[in-house]
Amino acid sequence: MEEKLNDQEIVRRQKVEKLKELGIDPFGQAFNQKDFSSDIQALGKAKLLELGVTEIDPNDRTEEHKAFMQDLHNKIDEMDLHVSIAGRIMFIRKMGKASFFSLQDVKGKQQVYISINDVGEEQYNLFKMADIGDIVGVEGKIMLTQTGAITIKCLKYTNLTKSLRPLPEKFHGLTDKEERYRRRYVDLIMNEEAKRVALMRPRIIRAMQHYFDGLGFVEVETPVLSPVQGGATARPFITHHNTLNKDFYLRIATELPLKRLIVGGLERVYEFGRLFRNEGMDLTHNPEFTTVELYEAYGDLSSMMDITEGVIREVANKVAGKEEFMNIFNPEGEKIDVSKPFRKVTMCDMIKEVVGVDFKNNNYSLEEAKQIAAEHGVEVEKHFTVGHIIDAFFEKFCEEKLIQPTFLCGHPVEISPLTKKDPNDPRFVQRFELYIGGHEFANAYTELNDPIDQKQRFVDQLKERAAGNDEASEMDVDFLEALEYGMPPCGGVGIGVDRLIMFITEQVSIREVLLFPHMKDRDR
Repeated sequence: MEEKLNDQEIVRRQKVEKLKELGIDPFGQAFNQKDFSSDIQALGKAKLLELGVTEIDPNDRTEEHKAFMQDLHNKIDEMDLHVSIAGRIMFIRKMGKASFFSLQDVKGKQQVYISINDVGEEQYNLFKMADIGDIVGVEGKIMLTQTGAITIKCLKYTNLTKSLRPLPEKFHGLTDKEERYRRRYVDLIMNEEAKRVALMRPRIIRAMQHYFDGLGFVEVETPVLSPVQGGATARPFITHHNTLNKDFYLRIATELPLKRLIVGGLERVYEFGRLFRNEGMDLTHNPEFTTVELYEAYGDLSSMMDITEGVIREVANKVAGKEEFMNIFNPEGEKIDVSKPFRKVTMCDMIKEVVGVDFKNNNYSLEEAKQIAAEHGVEVEKHFTVGHIIDAFFEKFCEEKLIQPTFLCGHPVEISPLTKKDPNDPRFVQRFELYIGGHEFANAYTELNDPIDQKQRFVDQLKERAAGNDEASEMDVDFLEALEYGMPPCGGVGIGVDRLIMFITEQVSIREVLLFPHMKDRDR
């Protein structure tokens, strides 16, 4: 299909040919980038401080101020502060034989002054062929303009990459959110907030890694392809391995391989894992996402609470520099404070508090529970037990009320196939989910290490699959064999990394914290 070019695109391609005629590669070579915009600004400000200057009024037009600025300019020039920077041209103001332009690199923007008197006619003519969006290299030295702007005086100009497409209008960039996510590369060029979030994401993950490492945990990697669906309740993606002639699941959790490592004696392990769930997409869900799962031999639910609360507070302080955040699920609602001890409450206590139904102290039969559900408009699916109905009550009436950080405990055994039972009431398990802003952020267990009990849980899950729950786990025979060698008492937790990054960066959509979120096809 023939490519249709607009006028600007045609002109830019003509310039590509002109550069070739001049013996200049339009798409350049390596460049010795020694400095970044923020470093140059910091160096310039430090030198001004050495000269006793803390503030310059850019609007002062008096003769006295002009003389002062000229003297300051001369002193900075005498310091001979040479720099070398590369970046994308974002602004050009041409003034005959001299011009100003701004370069954008990963750390910000930097103003550059270029004059035919400094670079010569050949390089200045080359610069005049530049367009906004081109990538160039500048070697020069720091100077000060009459308004006090820390600027680079260009002494050598290098074309690095000719941009064939014009950037969006500078003040608005990409305003269509769908297009922002599809063309993230343009979004990162035009949108400073998108770049801020993109750069904060790895800092948040590094802070979490540092915190876990400081507690003696070891980061590991486990397979993405799994022969068995397990470790969570979710619908998987299925793929086929040709050599083995066997179907595999893209993992929905990292839990079972990590527990095998606990059996093997690694004792404290964690993994930042990319997971895949063939489910819906909305503001908080993407089919491909990141979690961190952590397992501690000789730990339990209590130690997982300490670690979870600790790492969130650590990230808040070390990366965001604060402990109070916007509720990303209700930006106009109350602020969320992570500095205070997180609340602890059971699922049944929440239901009793909000709805008035006491599932804990009334050992309802399945029929009685179904009747209560019908009276309260709670939908009951074919495979539901009393435990599933309790969970459905919580989701319908209570979940959205857990705004401040809360550890929700006391889950029914039927919805927790890998969790140790509560010794005081075997209908429930030793598990918590961390809720913030009415949404789940983490899920933790005192891990089930009894292989006999675990086998029965898998059998119960197979019955659920037969009853129509295609998210139920399959029987993992190898994992059962591993447990039979003996897994020490263990605590484990999984934290939704994308959702935590949303919270720390105060973004209301998961697509803002994923560089390349999955999107529907464009309408043609």
